[in-house]
Amino acid sequence: MENVRMLSTLGLMGAMRGLSSAYEAATGIRIDADFAPTLALLRRLRDGEAADLVILTREGLDEMIGEGRVLAASAADLARSFVGVAVRAGRAHPDIGSEAALRTTLLAARSVAYSRLGASGVYFVKLIERMGIAAEINARATVVEQGFTAERLVSGEADLAVQQISELKQVAGIEVVGPIPRDLQTPAVFSAGRTANAKHAEAADRLLRYLASPEVAPILRQSGLEP
Repeated sequence: MENVRMLSTLGLMGAMRGLSSAYEAATGIRIDADFAPTLALLRRLRDGEAADLVILTREGLDEMIGEGRVLAASAADLARSFVGVAVRAGRAHPDIGSEAALRTTLLAARSVAYSRLGASGVYFVKLIERMGIAAEINARATVVEQGFTAERLVSGEADLAVQQISELKQVAGIEVVGPIPRDLQTPAVFSAGRTANAKHAEAADRLLRYLASPEVAPILRQSGLEP
């Protein structure tokens, strides 16, 4: 069985779980996938880690194309992703429907968990700065280096978790309250591309075409993404 080595942002982890075994059975191509936040993946690629295919934020992919690590002609946008808020299962869902309500909810939380290296964390830091509440939130925030912020709800370390909705949905025992108001966010676009030094170029191209196909759209939606 041929292997395709894929490095992917955490946002696609749920969708890939649903796709991998069916894809392997249909094609005989095994997906050897490793998931991490985009900033961590960029660092690893720059350190020379080998991969055939990468899925990053569009900005991250453009950086890799600019550095000659990913082929521009192979780039494909797969999905849009919104940042959301989650609580531990069974807890009351706070109001996050407007900027004022979100501000009140964030300030009332004992601790807000967010990710330092993910696209959602980069966005959230800017958001709380813009709202003028960064000092108060960060004084008691639970900052996760990388991984799923909603795990901190289950452990009781935080009252609220902020991350891409597709990443929040990966954790059992939590409930997604909803997206941060859309007028406060620009969705992250997750995009894929073949690396310039891919060992399994043909298999990588085939997988890329499949991920960008209409066939995959329902699985993306189910995982909390917009195709």
